Amino acid sequence: MNYLVGDVQGCCGALRRLLAQLDFSASRDRLYMLGDLVNRGPQSLATLQLLRGFGGSALCLLGNHDLHLLAVAYGGRRLHRNDTFNDVLNAPDRDACIDWLRQQCLAVHEQGWLMVHAGVVPQWDVATTLALAGEVQAVLRSAAAGEFLHTMYGDEPSRWEANLQGPLRLRCIINVLTRIRFVSADGSLDMKTKEGAHAAPAGMVPWFDAPGRRTLGTPIAFGHWSTLGLLNRPDLLGLDTGCVWGGALTAVRIDAGRRDITQVKCDTAQRPGQPAEDR
Repeated sequence: MNYLVGDVQGCCGALRRLLAQLDFSASRDRLYMLGDLVNRGPQSLATLQLLRGFGGSALCLLGNHDLHLLAVAYGGRRLHRNDTFNDVLNAPDRDACIDWLRQQCLAVHEQGWLMVHAGVVPQWDVATTLALAGEVQAVLRSAAAGEFLHTMYGDEPSRWEANLQGPLRLRCIINVLTRIRFVSADGSLDMKTKEGAHAAPAGMVPWFDAPGRRTLGTPIAFGHWSTLGLLNRPDLLGLDTGCVWGGALTAVRIDAGRRDITQVKCDTAQRPGQPAEDR
């Protein structure tokens, strides 16, 4: 059986209870984790160790919090006051965890679903999305990872152009795949608004409602948008249901056209009143 799972964010207790409720077996089933495995919750290290232990039975996408951990580990970013992954940075198996994390994907297309952490711009089709994700993955898995992670952060360029090169190109790909919420018709990103779909800035729409989106008709599963909540449309699954903010951790079985939804409440909710700008 194949399961999509939303943002865990270090809530390993909730993940273990969810897997128990699913009767998950690494010898029989497969997990597709939609990114943000770590941070804000209390057990980032335990989460990584659990998922690493599943081997090929857990395919994990990189979210913005996972990339932040990599940047901090490589000295390209300082810890933020709300970061909670010191357990990873101080662990005896730190290097193994960091190396495993940087081998993970930014986009996959399996089981009939395109899976990303945040979303895509309207100009990308499935093949383009996978190819561009592959460019970033190749750098993160190489000896150039540390150098790139020092240049990863920034909101510019705010619009994808095929002729972008170097760190600006990779940064734009990452911002689309791990940070996108609202876009304009030309694919420009709004990198500030983090409230729900009702809060679209003028001239922008949620990325999945963009006119002319070239992935329209391809089922897409994503996380990242806790203020959106569970989105369950025929060709869309938004599965960040805010576990770490006092919500739930969500899994969806996707075998043979099925869409069985399972949720568990988080037992260690961190700052449930946390403002949207930190989500």
